[in-house]
Amino acid sequence: MKSNNITTLKLEKETKERLEKLREHKRETYDDIIRKIMYVLNTVRDEPVKAKAILEFIDEKRKRMFETEFAKHELEEQKPKGIPVNKKQNQENQNRNPQAQKSIPNKPQKKQR
Repeated sequence: MKSNNITTLKLEKETKERLEKLREHKRETYDDIIRKIMYVLNTVRDEPVKAKAILEFIDEKRKRMFETEFAKHELEEQKPKGIPVNKKQNQENQNRNPQAQKSIPNKPQKKQR
């Protein structure tokens, strides 16, 4: 999508929250959600059974997404505290404790021939 084709919409917080509840995955954009709503609305006019099947499919995907997110959260809580989970946390820990960085021995440099 070209940037000159993008516009800004003002939404009430409640509307935004309702749109977020229709997400099938974390990175789904509001544009994707609104397009999906319009597709279902257009489908329901001609093929109500198909529209219902689409909504059921979306609901199942959302349930799986929440189950996955819940499982990830549970795993995070079970990890021992202080162990970095990702590179960003590792960097933050090193920034807080520069002595820890010094205590790690450097790899020997290869001699150039």
